[in-house]
Order: sequence, then C-alpha cells, then structure tokens
Amino acid sequence: MTAPLLTTPFHALHIEAGAKMVPFAGWDMPIHYGSQLKEHEIVRQDAGMFDVSHMTVVDLTGEGARDYLRHLIANDIDKLAPVGKALYAGMLNEAGGVIDDLIVYLTDWGYRVVVNAGTRDKDLAWMRRQIEGYAATLTERPDLAMLAVQGPTAIDRFCAAQPAMAERVRALSVFQGLPFNNGADGWFIARTGYTGEDGLEIILPAAEAAGLWRDLLAAGVQPTGLGARDTLRLEAGMNLYGHDMDDNVSPLEAGMGWTLDLKDPARDFIGRKPVEALKAAGPKLKQVGLVLEGRGVLREGMTVLVDGLGEGVITSGTFSPTLKQSIAIARVPAATGATVAVDIRGQRVPARVVKMPFVRNGKKVCE
Repeated sequence: MTAPLLTTPFHALHIEAGAKMVPFAGWDMPIHYGSQLKEHEIVRQDAGMFDVSHMTVVDLTGEGARDYLRHLIANDIDKLAPVGKALYAGMLNEAGGVIDDLIVYLTDWGYRVVVNAGTRDKDLAWMRRQIEGYAATLTERPDLAMLAVQGPTAIDRFCAAQPAMAERVRALSVFQGLPFNNGADGWFIARTGYTGEDGLEIILPAAEAAGLWRDLLAAGVQPTGLGARDTLRLEAGMNLYGHDMDDNVSPLEAGMGWTLDLKDPARDFIGRKPVEALKAAGPKLKQVGLVLEGRGVLREGMTVLVDGLGEGVITSGTFSPTLKQSIAIARVPAATGATVAVDIRGQRVPARVVKMPFVRNGKKVCE
C-alpha cells in the first residue's frame, strides 16, 4: 500500500494560490502556479518564494559536535568563523561516493545542518550511525518550516514585509545565517539560495509559516514552484542530488573538488582515502557545462560523444529561459576539450563545452 504524501505547513496556501501539485520525494509539492516560465523570469527579474520545508533541518549540540562533523563531512567545519558562517559540503561513504550534499551553519547552540528531502531517511540513518562514540546529540527539527525568497529584489521585499528585522537582514553577508528571535526555536535567516540570485532562506516555526507567506505576498513576492527552481539551479550550475552526483560518484567527478579539504592530514573524514587515491591517480571523468549549438533540448541520460576519448552522459539538461538555448550539466572523459556532440534521437548534434555557471545574477556568464 502506498504511503500518503506528506504536506508542508504551506500546503493549503499552495492550493489557495492555484498550484499544480505533484509528488516529490514523498511530499505533495507545487510544480508551478500556472506558468513555470513566468516564475523563472520573476526570480531572475524580481522576487519569488519557494516552499522548501520538505528539506530536513538537523541541530547538532554537545562538546563532541565539532569532532563529529570533522569526521562526517569532507569539507572542514573549522572554516566556520565567526558564528553564523555557512559551509557547503559533501557527506561521503567509505568508498568516496556522495551520500548527500548539505549546508552546515555554526550557531550559538552548536551546528545547524540542512539536508535534501529525497535523501532524508538514509542521511539521518547514516548520521545517527556515525555519531556513536561522540559526545554529541542530533535533533531533527520537524517543527520548523523553511521558505526561500530569491531574486534581485528579494531582500528589499522581505524587509518591506518584516520591517522589524530589516536592519539585521540587510547586514547579513552572503553565506551567513543567524537566529533572529528565540534561539534555535525561532526564526533563522540565511543569505543563501539555490537559484544563482541574491536572496534569503528563512527557517521558522511551522505555526508562523502562513503569516510569513501572506506578508510576503502583500509585499509583492510571487509564489514559485519546483519546476522553476530546477531550471534556475541548472542555469546557476548547481548540482541536484541523484542526478549530478550520488553514492557511486566521487566529488572529484561531480564538480565538487573545491569542497574537499585535505589540508589537515590528521583529519580522517569518511571517504578520505579513496578520494586521495583517485586524486593522485587522476579522475577519468570530469563535470562540465554544455551549450547546444543546434536545435533540440538536452535531457538527462543523453549520451555525450567525445571524439577519440569515448562517451559521457548528461546528468541534468533543460532549455534555458534566460539564454534561450538548451544547456546541460554532463560528466565526460577528463581530457574532453572545447566541443562535443550529443546523441539526440540518433543524430549527432554539436555542443560547446563551457565553464559553469551559465547564469549568475540574471546575466549570462558562460563563454
């Protein structure tokens, strides 16, 4: 028997706003509110809000929390200073594959970790297994909701909706998150996102979620669904777990090499040895961006043909509303040069290899 879909504290508001709801990672979530394209453009030009309450918030406390996280993730949380700084990291398995990518914040009470919705169960099981022997406590926070407000006017519109918080919100640095009332149980606002635009991610008590949504609506922030979130993150060159990386893919072959901190030889994080061995040998694959030169749309799973080197695969692909071209993230042979071909329904269609992101702050940046 199929389990019923979970719902977020914003669910009734999505219905009220005319959302088309779809199953996503066990949740009933909005894919769009009438036009995915318009919602994409709103975030690039103004401000949109995304319900991301299906993601999992975990708080880590105790004197052993630092040592635990230094072992658990491949980036080094000792970079987290001052309080409020955020760190993007991969959580690896013993073979060096990516269990998940996540964000860690240093807080007054310990650490706050945000993990993906689709990997919640395995992430929590893994984290709980690894915490044994450490003087640390892991607390999942299902009592909290999470809303992302993204776009060039996102901070201005949020401050208009919440004037009492405006001064502190405007003072936030990029990749910084701080509590705004009641410590770990109150509002936590971070200047982070998944769109390539400036903006905020707000974690707050579920009971206060509807009020924030209505205040933001009144301030001119438009509801935005998961469809636009995907095209926005792809334009921004950001990985999606289960597509661009997974348990069988090394971070060195998924564009995540910059998240590996190998400076401290004494820090024995999970997956370190196979990662170091692959780095020494030289990865056979690398992650690149592709821009289609001909007609068609690049889709996940399409074969990338590299003359003289073999084949790669598209891990995420779409038609870019901003660039008016098809773009993709692909994993290809490490020696791949400036051009490839993509097999689209049996036809070799040329594509250009580019450095990501494709779009940042509403402007084309790939060349």
